[in-house]
Parts: sequence; C-alpha cells; structure tokens
Amino acid sequence: QVQLVESGGGLVQAGGSLRLSCVASGSIFVINSMTMGWYRQAPGKQRELVATISSGSSTNYADSVKGRFTISRDKIRTTYLQMNSLKPEDTAVYYCNAHMGSTDYWGQGTQVTVSS
Repeated sequence: QVQLVESGGGLVQAGGSLRLSCVASGSIFVINSMTMGWYRQAPGKQRELVATISSGSSTNYADSVKGRFTISRDKIRTTYLQMNSLKPEDTAVYYCNAHMGSTDYWGQGTQVTVSS
C-alpha cells in the first residue's frame, strides 16, 4: 500500500512560480519502482495528465506545460513539480499519482490558482 500526500499549492499571479511536492509512504522498493505523475483537474473538466517520471527518470509532459513545468524525483520518497511562467489556465486541483502495472495510487490533491 502506498499513500501520497501533496503540498505546495496556493494562489499566484500569472507569470509566477510554484513548486509542488508529493511525499509517498510505504515500501521504498515499491515506490522507487513506480512511475510517478502529476495530473490536474479544472472545474467542469476531466482530469488530465501534466507530467510523469519513470523509475529510470524518463519524463513525459503534456504539450500545454512543456518548457514551463519540470517534474523530478529523489530516490527517497518525494516527487516534485516545478511550475514556472504560470498562466490562469493552469488553475486546477493538482493530484499526485503512483502507477505500476494495473495499480494506481492517488493523493488528495492540492489547489493551484493563478490570477490574471
């Protein structure tokens, strides 16, 4: 069993930056074997992929955030999402995800609001 806790959300002006953190609890071996990701869900919209990072540190980004967001992970328990040049359309609840095979774990989400 893996539990995920996000932090770092908040209110920021357009053009600003935030860094989200996701701390995983559970087996270190299992956590480091999983692909970690960030997803977001804006009001009235479906949850969408933002970025993922594999156990080997390969990364994947949504086109809408390429060049602005960076996902990273340490070899302990934390996955980060550095968000720069934020836009009002980045406003959403951001969720941390841990994925391996048919198993997915989700955090409770952290709100990011970007004002224009």
